[in-house]
Amino acid sequence: MIINTGQRTDIPAFYAEWFANRLREGFVCVRNPYDPGQVSRYRLDPAVVDAIGFCTKDPAPMFPHMDLLKDYGQLWHVTVTPYGRDIEPNVPDKRRILGDFQRLSETVGADAVTWRFDPVLLSERYTPDYHIRAFEKIASALEGHTHTAVVSFIDLYPKVRRNFPEAREVPQEQRLALGKAFAEIASTHGMTLRPCAEGDELAAFGADCGGCLRVGDYEKAIGKRLNAPKRKGARAACACLISCDIGAYDTCRHLCRYCYANAEPAKVLANSRRHDPGSPFLIGNWREGDRIHDVPQESWIDEQTSLGL
Repeated sequence: MIINTGQRTDIPAFYAEWFANRLREGFVCVRNPYDPGQVSRYRLDPAVVDAIGFCTKDPAPMFPHMDLLKDYGQLWHVTVTPYGRDIEPNVPDKRRILGDFQRLSETVGADAVTWRFDPVLLSERYTPDYHIRAFEKIASALEGHTHTAVVSFIDLYPKVRRNFPEAREVPQEQRLALGKAFAEIASTHGMTLRPCAEGDELAAFGADCGGCLRVGDYEKAIGKRLNAPKRKGARAACACLISCDIGAYDTCRHLCRYCYANAEPAKVLANSRRHDPGSPFLIGNWREGDRIHDVPQESWIDEQTSLGL
């Protein structure tokens, strides 16, 4: 099976010590965000966890703990965007992140690291030309360190509208022009462009519109075939394998204004104060009346079939 860490928060950036403790103790507890008394308990054991998926803007805090991950397959999505602190208040310097991306790739392999340039939003400062120049600069720095560049355009979810009221959708004409430019630049630097939940409108420019976190991506990252069950993606337009996320909403201290996972900064800061690196839960601890469900887990690795990489 696959454990996912990145759909609700950025665990490597802010909770690396906690996750390292969970790996040492061999289990993690996750509250159902819609029924907090329902607790899912997962074993963290390479015998049943074939891969761990990370989605982060700052992988460096996990570097001291990489030995704890050596027996697990890994697939990392690392976001590097061109925005300043007006959009991403607490994201570290991008030049440092590029260096950390390169280091991560050299540790786990280029097939196990994907670059995310998303979401794309437009403003007086962040114009189409600005994005194209930034995409070229980042792609050049990451050439040879990844084979995949993921892009998406901003989605105006209710939380995004609340925290970023001046944000606007990117018109189709500009999506197509940007997508064409991104696809050409990615190809020049040895990468395939993959739109994230954007339909197939960029396929005409050579983009792979089949999803950005598929079973095949995990298989390529770990070098083994997986008999993974059919699962729906996080959204109707999503074709990816999203399963068993151990994060929690309203806990990511990057406080990016386009984030769908944070309701408001005050709630994030309040939850962060309740974080205990020694707890089995990301936020808080056991509560009276918790209903514990030990999730059935098994390896999906197909030992009979070679991937032929």
